[in-house]
Amino acid sequence: MTKTERARKESEGGTRSFTLAIEGSTYEGSVALLSDSAVIAERQIRREDGTVSPIGMGEQLMPAIAECLEENRVKRGEIARIVCGSGPGSFTSLRVAASVAKGLAAGYGVELFAVSSLLLTVTGAKLGLGPGEYLSVLDAKRDEVFAARISLDTGGFAAQAGPAIILTAEQISEVSRDGVRIIGPGREIDATPHARGVYAVLPSILAAGPVDLASWEPDYGRLAEAQVRWEAEHGRPLIP
Repeated sequence: MTKTERARKESEGGTRSFTLAIEGSTYEGSVALLSDSAVIAERQIRREDGTVSPIGMGEQLMPAIAECLEENRVKRGEIARIVCGSGPGSFTSLRVAASVAKGLAAGYGVELFAVSSLLLTVTGAKLGLGPGEYLSVLDAKRDEVFAARISLDTGGFAAQAGPAIILTAEQISEVSRDGVRIIGPGREIDATPHARGVYAVLPSILAAGPVDLASWEPDYGRLAEAQVRWEAEHGRPLIP
Protein backbone atom coordinates (compact mmCIF):
# COMPACT_ATOMS: atom_id res chain seq x y z
CA MET A 1 0.00 0.00 0.00
CA THR A 2 1.40 3.38 -0.99
CA LYS A 3 1.53 6.35 1.37
CA THR A 4 -1.25 8.04 -0.57
CA GLU A 5 -3.45 4.95 -0.44
CA ARG A 6 -2.86 4.64 3.30
CA ALA A 7 -3.89 8.26 3.84
CA ARG A 8 -7.09 7.72 1.85
CA LYS A 9 -7.86 4.54 3.76
CA GLU A 10 -7.51 6.41 7.05
CA SER A 11 -10.23 8.80 5.92
CA GLU A 12 -12.77 5.97 5.94
CA GLY A 13 -12.63 5.96 9.73
CA GLY A 14 -13.37 9.65 10.17
CA THR A 15 -11.91 13.10 9.64
CA ARG A 16 -8.28 13.07 8.63
CA SER A 17 -5.67 15.35 10.19
CA PHE A 18 -2.50 16.50 8.46
CA THR A 19 0.58 18.53 9.22
CA LEU A 20 1.97 20.69 6.43
CA ALA A 21 5.71 21.35 6.78
CA ILE A 22 7.65 24.05 4.90
CA GLU A 23 11.42 24.59 4.91
CA GLY A 24 13.24 27.49 3.23
CA SER A 25 16.55 28.16 4.94
CA THR A 26 18.42 27.49 1.67
CA TYR A 27 17.57 28.14 -1.97
CA GLU A 28 16.69 24.43 -2.12
CA GLY A 29 13.40 24.76 -0.26
CA SER A 30 11.11 21.85 0.46
CA VAL A 31 7.57 20.86 1.43
CA ALA A 32 6.24 17.78 3.21
CA LEU A 33 2.79 16.53 4.13
CA LEU A 34 2.49 14.37 7.24
CA SER A 35 -0.30 12.11 8.42
CA ASP A 36 0.39 11.64 12.13
CA SER A 37 4.17 11.18 12.04
CA ALA A 38 4.36 9.58 8.60
CA VAL A 39 5.51 11.55 5.55
CA ILE A 40 2.98 10.87 2.80
CA ALA A 41 4.14 13.46 0.25
CA GLU A 42 7.15 15.70 -0.26
CA ARG A 43 8.62 18.07 -2.82
CA GLN A 44 12.02 19.73 -3.33
CA ILE A 45 12.22 23.20 -4.86
CA ARG A 46 14.50 23.02 -7.91
CA ARG A 47 14.64 24.35 -11.44
CA GLU A 48 13.68 22.12 -14.35
CA ASP A 49 17.39 21.48 -15.01
CA GLY A 50 17.85 20.29 -11.41
CA THR A 51 19.71 23.37 -10.18
CA VAL A 52 18.67 25.72 -7.39
CA SER A 53 18.46 29.50 -7.47
CA PRO A 54 17.64 32.36 -5.09
CA ILE A 55 15.21 33.59 -7.73
CA GLY A 56 11.87 31.90 -8.16
CA MET A 57 11.55 29.86 -4.96
CA GLY A 58 8.43 31.79 -4.02
CA GLU A 59 6.86 30.97 -7.37
CA GLN A 60 7.58 27.24 -6.95
CA LEU A 61 6.67 26.86 -3.29
CA MET A 62 2.90 27.23 -3.59
CA PRO A 63 2.59 24.81 -6.57
CA ALA A 64 4.68 22.27 -4.62
CA ILE A 65 2.32 22.58 -1.66
CA ALA A 66 -0.70 22.26 -3.94
CA GLU A 67 0.71 19.08 -5.50
CA CYS A 68 1.19 17.45 -2.10
CA LEU A 69 -2.36 18.31 -1.05
CA GLU A 70 -3.99 17.33 -4.33
CA GLU A 71 -2.34 13.93 -4.66
CA ASN A 72 -3.68 13.03 -1.21
CA ARG A 73 -7.04 14.75 -1.73
CA VAL A 74 -6.54 16.85 1.39
CA LYS A 75 -9.37 19.25 2.09
CA ARG A 76 -9.08 22.64 3.72
CA GLY A 77 -10.46 21.50 7.08
CA GLU A 78 -8.05 18.55 7.24
CA ILE A 79 -4.95 20.71 7.75
CA ALA A 80 -4.36 20.63 11.51
CA ARG A 81 -1.25 22.79 11.66
CA ILE A 82 1.62 24.36 9.74
CA VAL A 83 5.26 23.79 10.71
CA CYS A 84 7.96 26.07 9.28
CA GLY A 85 11.72 25.79 9.39
CA SER A 86 12.88 28.75 11.46
CA GLY A 87 16.43 29.08 10.17
CA PRO A 88 19.07 30.30 10.41
CA GLY A 89 19.98 30.56 6.74
CA SER A 90 19.36 32.57 3.61
CA PHE A 91 17.52 35.79 4.46
CA THR A 92 15.52 35.84 1.22
CA SER A 93 14.56 32.16 1.24
CA LEU A 94 13.58 32.18 4.89
CA ARG A 95 11.46 35.27 4.39
CA VAL A 96 9.62 33.67 1.46
CA ALA A 97 8.95 30.41 3.33
CA ALA A 98 7.87 32.22 6.50
CA SER A 99 5.49 34.48 4.56
CA VAL A 100 3.89 31.50 2.86
CA ALA A 101 3.62 29.58 6.15
CA LYS A 102 2.07 32.53 7.99
CA GLY A 103 -0.36 33.21 5.14
CA LEU A 104 -1.50 29.59 5.00
CA ALA A 105 -1.86 29.37 8.79
CA ALA A 106 -4.02 32.50 8.77
CA GLY A 107 -6.03 31.29 5.79
CA TYR A 108 -6.63 27.81 7.20
CA GLY A 109 -7.25 29.17 10.67
CA VAL A 110 -4.64 26.86 12.24
CA GLU A 111 -1.61 27.31 14.47
CA LEU A 112 1.92 27.84 13.17
CA PHE A 113 4.85 26.01 14.74
CA ALA A 114 8.57 26.59 14.20
CA VAL A 115 11.53 24.22 14.17
CA SER A 116 15.27 24.74 13.75
CA SER A 117 16.39 24.30 10.15
CA LEU A 118 19.73 22.95 11.40
CA LEU A 119 17.82 20.20 13.19
CA LEU A 120 15.93 19.40 9.96
CA THR A 121 19.25 18.77 8.21
CA VAL A 122 19.83 15.81 10.51
CA THR A 123 16.28 14.50 10.82
CA GLY A 124 15.52 15.06 7.13
CA ALA A 125 18.62 13.32 5.79
CA LYS A 126 17.97 10.20 3.69
CA LEU A 127 21.34 8.73 4.53
CA GLY A 128 20.55 6.33 7.35
CA LEU A 129 22.37 8.37 9.98
CA GLY A 130 23.39 6.37 13.01
CA PRO A 131 23.22 7.51 16.63
CA GLY A 132 25.86 9.99 17.70
CA GLU A 133 26.83 13.64 17.80
CA TYR A 134 26.60 15.84 14.70
CA LEU A 135 27.49 19.43 13.94
CA SER A 136 24.85 20.74 11.54
CA VAL A 137 26.10 23.68 9.47
CA LEU A 138 24.75 26.09 6.85
CA ASP A 139 26.53 28.82 4.93
CA ALA A 140 26.56 32.17 6.75
CA LYS A 141 28.69 33.98 4.13
CA ARG A 142 31.96 35.77 5.04
CA ASP A 143 33.72 32.35 5.27
CA GLU A 144 31.58 31.43 8.26
CA VAL A 145 28.74 29.01 8.97
CA PHE A 146 25.68 28.85 11.16
CA ALA A 147 26.10 25.79 13.35
CA ALA A 148 24.38 23.75 16.03
CA ARG A 149 25.29 20.52 17.74
CA ILE A 150 22.67 17.80 17.25
CA SER A 151 22.49 14.53 19.19
CA LEU A 152 20.78 11.51 17.65
CA ASP A 153 19.95 8.52 19.84
CA THR A 154 19.36 4.87 18.95
CA GLY A 155 15.61 5.42 18.79
CA GLY A 156 15.97 8.15 16.16
CA PHE A 157 15.20 10.97 18.59
CA ALA A 158 17.13 14.14 17.76
CA ALA A 159 17.79 17.14 19.97
CA GLN A 160 19.62 20.39 19.40
CA ALA A 161 22.00 21.62 22.09
CA GLY A 162 21.26 25.32 22.40
CA PRO A 163 20.71 28.02 19.79
CA ALA A 164 22.66 28.29 16.54
CA ILE A 165 26.04 29.99 16.64
CA ILE A 166 28.44 31.28 13.98
CA LEU A 167 31.71 29.38 13.47
CA THR A 168 34.80 29.80 11.30
CA ALA A 169 36.41 26.99 9.27
CA GLU A 170 39.08 26.62 11.96
CA GLN A 171 36.48 26.22 14.69
CA ILE A 172 34.66 23.58 12.65
CA SER A 173 37.91 21.62 12.36
CA GLU A 174 38.34 21.75 16.14
CA VAL A 175 34.85 20.29 16.64
CA SER A 176 35.44 17.51 14.13
CA ARG A 177 38.60 16.46 15.97
CA ASP A 178 36.37 15.60 18.93
CA GLY A 179 34.69 12.90 16.84
CA VAL A 180 31.65 14.97 15.95
CA ARG A 181 30.57 14.44 12.34
CA ILE A 182 29.89 17.51 10.21
CA ILE A 183 26.63 17.53 8.25
CA GLY A 184 25.51 20.19 5.79
CA PRO A 185 25.64 21.15 2.11
CA GLY A 186 28.95 19.98 0.62
CA ARG A 187 30.23 18.68 3.97
CA GLU A 188 31.42 15.28 5.21
CA ILE A 189 27.76 14.26 5.26
CA ASP A 190 26.27 16.16 2.32
CA ALA A 191 22.71 17.13 3.25
CA THR A 192 20.40 20.13 3.30
CA PRO A 193 17.50 20.90 5.65
CA HIS A 194 14.32 19.19 4.47
CA ALA A 195 10.72 19.59 5.56
CA ARG A 196 10.30 15.81 5.81
CA GLY A 197 12.52 15.93 8.91
CA VAL A 198 9.57 17.30 10.87
CA TYR A 199 8.24 13.74 11.21
CA ALA A 200 11.07 12.77 13.58
CA VAL A 201 10.59 15.69 15.99
CA LEU A 202 6.88 16.49 15.71
CA PRO A 203 6.09 15.64 19.36
CA SER A 204 8.76 18.05 20.63
CA ILE A 205 7.64 20.73 18.14
CA LEU A 206 4.08 20.50 19.45
CA ALA A 207 5.27 20.46 23.06
CA ALA A 208 7.12 23.74 22.48
CA GLY A 209 3.84 25.33 21.46
CA PRO A 210 2.83 27.52 18.51
CA VAL A 211 4.41 30.85 17.61
CA ASP A 212 2.55 34.14 17.64
CA LEU A 213 1.30 34.45 14.09
CA ALA A 214 1.37 38.24 14.04
CA SER A 215 4.87 38.79 15.38
CA TRP A 216 6.88 35.67 14.51
CA GLU A 217 9.89 35.99 12.25
CA PRO A 218 12.43 33.28 11.41
CA ASP A 219 15.94 33.34 12.84
CA TYR A 220 17.95 34.90 10.02
CA GLY A 221 21.18 34.33 11.93
CA ARG A 222 22.54 37.73 11.03
CA LEU A 223 21.41 40.88 9.26
CA ALA A 224 20.89 40.83 5.52
CA GLU A 225 23.91 42.05 3.52
CA ALA A 226 21.90 44.96 2.10
CA GLN A 227 21.00 46.10 5.62
CA VAL A 228 24.63 45.81 6.75
CA ARG A 229 25.77 47.99 3.86
CA TRP A 230 23.00 50.55 4.49
CA GLU A 231 23.84 50.83 8.18
CA ALA A 232 27.56 51.16 7.44
CA GLU A 233 26.84 53.92 4.94
CA HIS A 234 24.42 55.84 7.18
CA GLY A 235 26.07 55.16 10.53
CA ARG A 236 22.85 54.12 12.26
CA PRO A 237 20.51 51.12 12.56
CA LEU A 238 18.01 50.70 9.74
CA ILE A 239 15.41 49.60 12.29
CA PRO A 240 15.60 51.64 15.54
